[in-house]
Amino acid sequence: MRPLKLDPLFAPATSLEGVGLKLSALLKNIVPVDVSDREVRIGDLIFVLPHGMIDRRNRPGIAYAPEGGIVTLEVRIDRHQPPPSGNRSVPYRVFAHDDTGELALTFFRGHAAWLEKQLPEGETVVVSGRMEWFNGRPNMVHPDHMALLSDAASLPLLEPVYPLTAGLSGKVLRKALSAAVDRVPVLPEWLDPSLMSRERWLSFDNALRALHRFEEPEDIAPESPAWRRLAYDELLASQVALALVRSRMRRLAGRPLGGDGRIVEAVKAALPYSLTNSQAKAVDEIQVDLADPERMVRLLQGDVGAGKTVVALLAMARAAEAGGQSALMAPTEILARQHFATIGPLAEKADLRTAVLTGREKGNERAQILAGMADGSIDIVVGTHALFQEGVAYKDLVLAIVDEQHRFGVHQRLAMTAKGTAPDMLVMTATPIPRTLVLTAFGDMDVSRLTEKPVGRQPIKTVTLPLDRIDELVERMRAAVSEGQKIYWICPLVEESEEIKLMSAEDRFKKLQPLFGDRIGLVHGRMKGADKDAAMAAFKQGETRILIATTVIEVGVDVPDATIIVIEHAERFGLAQLHQLRGRVGRGSKPSTCVLLYKDPAGETARKRLGVLRDTEDGFLIAEEDLKLRGEGELMGTKQSGTPGFRVARLDVHSDLLEIARDDARLLLQRDPELKSERGEAIRHLLYLFGRDEAVRLLRAG
Repeated sequence: MRPLKLDPLFAPATSLEGVGLKLSALLKNIVPVDVSDREVRIGDLIFVLPHGMIDRRNRPGIAYAPEGGIVTLEVRIDRHQPPPSGNRSVPYRVFAHDDTGELALTFFRGHAAWLEKQLPEGETVVVSGRMEWFNGRPNMVHPDHMALLSDAASLPLLEPVYPLTAGLSGKVLRKALSAAVDRVPVLPEWLDPSLMSRERWLSFDNALRALHRFEEPEDIAPESPAWRRLAYDELLASQVALALVRSRMRRLAGRPLGGDGRIVEAVKAALPYSLTNSQAKAVDEIQVDLADPERMVRLLQGDVGAGKTVVALLAMARAAEAGGQSALMAPTEILARQHFATIGPLAEKADLRTAVLTGREKGNERAQILAGMADGSIDIVVGTHALFQEGVAYKDLVLAIVDEQHRFGVHQRLAMTAKGTAPDMLVMTATPIPRTLVLTAFGDMDVSRLTEKPVGRQPIKTVTLPLDRIDELVERMRAAVSEGQKIYWICPLVEESEEIKLMSAEDRFKKLQPLFGDRIGLVHGRMKGADKDAAMAAFKQGETRILIATTVIEVGVDVPDATIIVIEHAERFGLAQLHQLRGRVGRGSKPSTCVLLYKDPAGETARKRLGVLRDTEDGFLIAEEDLKLRGEGELMGTKQSGTPGFRVARLDVHSDLLEIARDDARLLLQRDPELKSERGEAIRHLLYLFGRDEAVRLLRAG
């Protein structure tokens, strides 16, 4: 049962005065949470926080008003210039002046009678809005506020600026948000009193009001006490929810997976190299977890090429020793087949039977694989989410491994869990995730990190090159191809779009094909699976020497003798993604190069990003820098892809609070696992408030 005190916040936005269905539909576009499947509530609106402000204490005079700045001016109205009759496309202009210069106030489809009343000729008025310079003359289009000097006291001196959407005016939104904030009830305090006094925090309702009705510009900075209080609330809700999910998953009794080490040793003997120290440590940690009756939920983090697949195979070998089956799920078919290509031959040498299952296996072949999974004759199955669809049954699934977890939501994790009797779970990612994000997205897991590159891997030399020097690059590529080298060329788009003028993969292919003939191939996400495989196979076997591709090759594609990767419009990619792409080369014994082609002039963030990549190959360092430059939402791809898209908390600013929230949540649940104490009851309010009520249902489900 949701606490009754929260009812006002769960009321629809349409219950506010002046908010009808049309306005409610517009509000859906700006609330910081996905409400596509329901109507906007008052509790969604209160978290639409100001991202800026208008300071009307600033009155510089017309001549000193900065272009693009929002200013307040005291001006005398000189004359009105309506458009020629019958021509509504010409704007209505009102000319005014002050001691420093002249100004045109511009109104599209302006109503003459209304404007003459608002801005009478000869009167002094106060206008506020954005300054633009048009044909060398100062201009203000549709001022935000206009008032006679005698009424100017009614203008708010400081006014919040909120995110807007087409058809929604700032004035209407401010009114709706103010009404929403008035509905916030006084709630029981869920924070520890010592933390509140140390941080000098207000109560939840007062912190919200302080942000929406601030008195100084610094009050709305994410570092302000009010914002930090709400950020901590959100982080605490997320950590309590993760801790509850964790204890629930652990409570699904696992079973100890023991073994005599025979199959594990057979796989190790089949490896062409010995394990790195961090691989050996990760294998040991996983074996200890598997032997424990509690269920394993572990995250295996390893940079591109750090050897996660082999660690996964050794875990699956232990599962086979215990008489059970394992499944490895990858986000794309290319990646699933690649894992299978690595695992299959090694498993075969240890007498393990393997299969691959994606959407492509059809008819008799598919029926045989499904039968082998159901009767237990297949020990290891690798595939896409096809592994966990209805109609797929396992005889005894004891270990589920998910690759690139951030591409799967919690729902898929639970769907996997349902296929066995609480199988142990290992999640792998090659996206080096900063510690702060590990805590938010994977706080319910133990973590193993692979920190070294496998023996024999070469460092990658990274260079930046402006696009206008592309001809030099093509000449160097001709020489490289004639020496037998292989080259990736990555483009940001599949085909040219009207909106974004960037070189697409198809266009680049057409431009380079006359120079390289049949030695050049193309692969992108819109191609059929078989065509993609054929293009990849031709490149792998050396029939083509240059592969033009989109980021479809970002994750896991393995061509050990590819030594050069060119990333076109590198300034358009995030750091983590650039690092992933770079990891496609340097996988063999030859020195490799990554060329970052950028369009001059690159912005400051883009320059920093390319500089970080040029200076280091440490994926974890790169991930931390990416978090600083971009914020957590983008780092993990889209907000809805399984990372917590926060409404208030910003991990680049509030990461110090995350550690406190995690410890706070753990201690709370140790003392009060059912949340029945006074503080526990208050925490239930918090979980509902931030949309973490699934965790409350877990409590009820026991």
